[in-house]
Amino acid sequence: MSQRSCLSVILAAGEGTRMKSALPKVLHQIAGLPMVAHVVKAADAAGASSDAIVIGHGAEEMRKAVAKFSPKAETFVQEERLGTAHAVLAAREAISRGYDDILVMFGDTPLIDAEALTMARLRLAEGAAVVVIGFRPPNPTGYGRLIEKDGKLTAIREEKDCSEEEKKIGFCNAGMMAVAGAHALTLLDAVGNKNAKGEYYLTDIVEIASAQNLDVVATEASFESALGINNRAELAQAEAIWQQRRRHDAMLSGVTLIAPETVFFSYDTDIGADTIVEPNVWFGPGVRIAGGAKIHAFSHIEGATIGSNCDVGPFARLRPGADLRNKAKVGNFCEVKQAVIEDGAKVNHLTYIGDARVGSGANIGAGAITCNYDGYSKFFTDIGEGAFIGSNSSLVAPVSIGKGGYIASGSVITESVPDDALAFGRARQKTIPGKGKELRERFASAAAAKKKAAGADH
Repeated sequence: MSQRSCLSVILAAGEGTRMKSALPKVLHQIAGLPMVAHVVKAADAAGASSDAIVIGHGAEEMRKAVAKFSPKAETFVQEERLGTAHAVLAAREAISRGYDDILVMFGDTPLIDAEALTMARLRLAEGAAVVVIGFRPPNPTGYGRLIEKDGKLTAIREEKDCSEEEKKIGFCNAGMMAVAGAHALTLLDAVGNKNAKGEYYLTDIVEIASAQNLDVVATEASFESALGINNRAELAQAEAIWQQRRRHDAMLSGVTLIAPETVFFSYDTDIGADTIVEPNVWFGPGVRIAGGAKIHAFSHIEGATIGSNCDVGPFARLRPGADLRNKAKVGNFCEVKQAVIEDGAKVNHLTYIGDARVGSGANIGAGAITCNYDGYSKFFTDIGEGAFIGSNSSLVAPVSIGKGGYIASGSVITESVPDDALAFGRARQKTIPGKGKELRERFASAAAAKKKAAGADH
């Protein structure tokens, strides 16, 4: 297969009106990635060396999105919506470059399995001119049936045109197919529009190819792989299927998920063996976790790197740029953003660390924060190895705390602290004997007078 060139043509021009959204349908996300990007990933995994994405509705928005998730992909605009064959021919320029295999796919089938596409390509390599990918839905009603004879596919029959016997067929058209590059344009150009809608249907190339004595066959994909998304309920269904697959793969790779159904991954989550994930954890895009980490319940992690044997949460938030080195700890109700927490450092509870470095072995007390933003610009805080930051301290950046530095609890630190120094940044305590009792009596008397006055008014 590696010797055969392959172009994927992905149809993504539909308006998706049933999504009830200004966003083009195929840009709605599954696991943090647009649907159409999942399709591109599957095609590339099946050996596609080039991708042509046919767009229409929201063309400019589509181009920008494609440039992010697949910079090498080409986009082609279908100016008029005249059917699926017409849509494929919008990418004529790419098809005409002489690829061995052409994969035709839909941008709203995000669960398509690369193995199903590879199988279709294998049948092309064996001599087929057209390979239609079929599936067996629980209920075939409404789907086009694949009509086979002697191992060959002779027609795709829409249900309204099926005989009673053909309606009993459970093998249905998934819409996707592979076409030999040598025949692709000839077959597509032969498709006519003599039908009720006056459109050019891609499925017609099955009978056209058969009439030319070319081999046409069908391969089978799972029902999930062929699932098309038309509304937000189906989008949620696809998300659930994707998450179920990913959880299963994670557990088989050595990750413990205590309550798998409550853990949500993104398309690129990379999590090492012997990591334990407690219930209700959400991984956004860009998360890398080495082995042996423990992620406690209700943590929210995105764009973060977590080293081996780290301890995170519960109720921790790691934002993009958080970089926890080996055996670091970020505890409950802590937030870390764009900061390195070095080996063995502890950010235990109720703390914000942003735009900072926390040196190895340092300890950050409860309620400590780095004040990194002045309303206009961000500034950096550097906390040295083995430093101790007392509870409820504010470090006003730019500032550095030296190796072994000690910040007294409740301090506001505005100047850098040398190695091994102790810094106070708070008002001196004053104690007045008996004053507490005096205040309580005064406040109680005032409250009683107020209550009495209120009663007189009534």
